[in-house]
Amino acid sequence: MHGSASPEPRERLLALDVFRGLTVASMLLVNNPGSWGAIYAPLEHAEWHGWTPTDLIFPFFLFIVGITTHLSKKEPKRIVRRGLTIVLLGLLLNAFPFYWWGKMAGVANPTLLDRVVWRFEHLRFAGVLQRIGVCYIAAALIALYATRRQILITIGALLIGYWILMTCVPVPGSGVLGAFVLDQPDKTLSAWFDRAILGTNHIWVSTKTWDPEGPLSTLPAIATALVGVLAGEWLTRRDKPLPQRVLVLYGVGSLGVIVGKFWDWVFPINKNLWTSSYVVFAAGFACIALATCLWLIDVENVRGWTKPFVIYGVNPMAAFVGSGLMARLIDSLIKLPTDDGMKSLHAITFSWINLALFSPKFASLLWGLGFVAFWLAILGLMHRRGLILKV
Repeated sequence: MHGSASPEPRERLLALDVFRGLTVASMLLVNNPGSWGAIYAPLEHAEWHGWTPTDLIFPFFLFIVGITTHLSKKEPKRIVRRGLTIVLLGLLLNAFPFYWWGKMAGVANPTLLDRVVWRFEHLRFAGVLQRIGVCYIAAALIALYATRRQILITIGALLIGYWILMTCVPVPGSGVLGAFVLDQPDKTLSAWFDRAILGTNHIWVSTKTWDPEGPLSTLPAIATALVGVLAGEWLTRRDKPLPQRVLVLYGVGSLGVIVGKFWDWVFPINKNLWTSSYVVFAAGFACIALATCLWLIDVENVRGWTKPFVIYGVNPMAAFVGSGLMARLIDSLIKLPTDDGMKSLHAITFSWINLALFSPKFASLLWGLGFVAFWLAILGLMHRRGLILKV
């Protein structure tokens, strides 16, 4: 009697966890400097057009979302439920601590109810987790039903369609073609959609007239996740030796960087607009970075340095949500008396580092690295106990 052959066990690539961990740790570092007024240029976002290494972190994360989407395909209901849970976590993170702690225009002595109502009347709807959740739902559902060719066509349609929309369609209210206002953040078609769909009270408070994770610019972000789906499909090709898969990933990544730079001439690389050139350029870099991790870790077996990033990589949601809550607490909510008046816990701890006579930028970097190390300790404890925040 012949039994059916058991399925071949899935190849476990440590580099995927390490790449995710590197991305998450980098996100915490750039989101939590000691002082926003003292940051080394590579750790800042580009002011508008152009890019810095920091501008590659978010698309790297969406690229990884695409890879893991391919590796763990789920049924439609679970995909939608998981994506909406991520969106809800983002909204709760934006709302925390669920009341407004600052001054309120026109209200001299606001009650707690006034502060709660004001907080939700001015809640930012968009955000990093919200974009991740929406892109995950879209990419996972497409990957579930589409062939590789159909996914490629979808990526092309999203990127070319967004390019046409942003450059060839007149912006409502001005009548000016989008191509002529791409260098004016509040005048673009994407900004018009942000105000029309989200409302000015629910846009990122730092910009007020447009949102870097707004609805229209989320469309090309879906393409970033879909590129990750294709990368995940390629990496799981057991009929090809791993060194060959890594080599192809290098080649495709290099081509993406080149094409993105050429496209930049007519549709500038811009993270806030998530331009089509930015998608191709950043996805190319993601392929190169992942290929480098694969070559070092899974081909050459150089693994001594990987443990901290594995710890970050297996628990990314705990790192992102937990660090976001902590940042809100120490930046805005926990204030202590000092000789110069009430100061946030963040400002007080940063001043301790500044007392060591470091330059402001180096002190700011040290504080950020300390923040990353603090969360590494928390995640390390969770790792030892097998605690993983899953959605």
